[in-house]
Amino acid sequence: MHQVLTRRDLIRAAAAGVSTLTVAQLPSWAFATGEAEEDGRPVPFVDEQPIDPKRPMLKWDDLRDWITPKEHFFDVSHYGTQHVPADSWRLSVEGLVERPASFSLDQVKSRARQEVLATLECSGNGAGADFMGALGNARWAGARLADVLKECGVNSDAIEVAFWGVDKKKETIRGNEYEQNFARALPLAEAMRHDVIMAYEMNGQPLSVAQGFPLRLIVPGWYGIAWVKWLSRIELRERRLMNRFMARDYVTVRGDRHGDTIRWTESSVGPLNVKSLVGRVTRFRDGTLRITGAAWAQEPISSVQLKIDNGPWVQTRPDERRRAPHAWTFWSYDWKDPAPGEHALVSRAADTKGHVQPSAEDDAIKLKKTYWEANQQYPRKVRI
Repeated sequence: MHQVLTRRDLIRAAAAGVSTLTVAQLPSWAFATGEAEEDGRPVPFVDEQPIDPKRPMLKWDDLRDWITPKEHFFDVSHYGTQHVPADSWRLSVEGLVERPASFSLDQVKSRARQEVLATLECSGNGAGADFMGALGNARWAGARLADVLKECGVNSDAIEVAFWGVDKKKETIRGNEYEQNFARALPLAEAMRHDVIMAYEMNGQPLSVAQGFPLRLIVPGWYGIAWVKWLSRIELRERRLMNRFMARDYVTVRGDRHGDTIRWTESSVGPLNVKSLVGRVTRFRDGTLRITGAAWAQEPISSVQLKIDNGPWVQTRPDERRRAPHAWTFWSYDWKDPAPGEHALVSRAADTKGHVQPSAEDDAIKLKKTYWEANQQYPRKVRI
């Protein structure tokens, strides 16, 4: 389903695209690419869609830094925002463990603290022109999940770890109503990764209520649905969890073409797909347009290319000063002497495993029949 680059393609792309950018103070209107744009002025997109000003959402024109401030960080909840008192909150670890346990917030905080830089994206981000800002990059801090699981003793029969939030609601399942807590699960190997943490801080501050206070699961490289908020219970399981958010919703229906036959499959939304976006265009006094944007994926980004109108794909340059394995990469391209008129700009990213961001006409997108995992190339239009 994915276009794969050869090793030679990746090496050539990296050689063409890597360029260390100058460290400089950013003026108030500069996109956060690491370069000063003192004489630049933003060029609005012709196809810009209005965003609800009351809803927290990333606004590309206002983006100033690699780290997204909390006021621009999106939040999504399925059973409503939960206000959980820290003094009465407990985290239980149960199921297939040798030593079931219950922890207070102070006990979680007493463990080795780990910081993780990671980009969080809603799996529905990009499914519509008015929902393009459900994305943010933050510095998360908390306790390593693997440390707690090892402390409790993982039974050899366990195959996955389920995470339960405080939030709950009655769901109709096969004609009957059952009270259900929000829950998601990870394969045991993913849960034991060193960078999967139970976070109590975001960007150096305690988690906000909207971001899951007092504790939130952080799964770098996975869509936000896996980052369970208001975490209250961890269960080691020998059978797959198949609830609404694992087996009914957040399930992608996609066709896989084999000659004249299309095979339809369903898969649970999990790891991030490779993706990029043109976020901003700045015009300089000499007429040059600087096109800037971001790219992210489960794997590190290897290159980002840009196409202007019907021209060839050209390499952009990444901001090498600020990189982390699961954080977004900022990139830029200087377009010299652009002709007057309306122009289409579109980017495509590739990761270190050779996955390339598909176009809307690629089978990976064209044969996708559900809302989630909208990682198609997204053209933007400007008028000069």
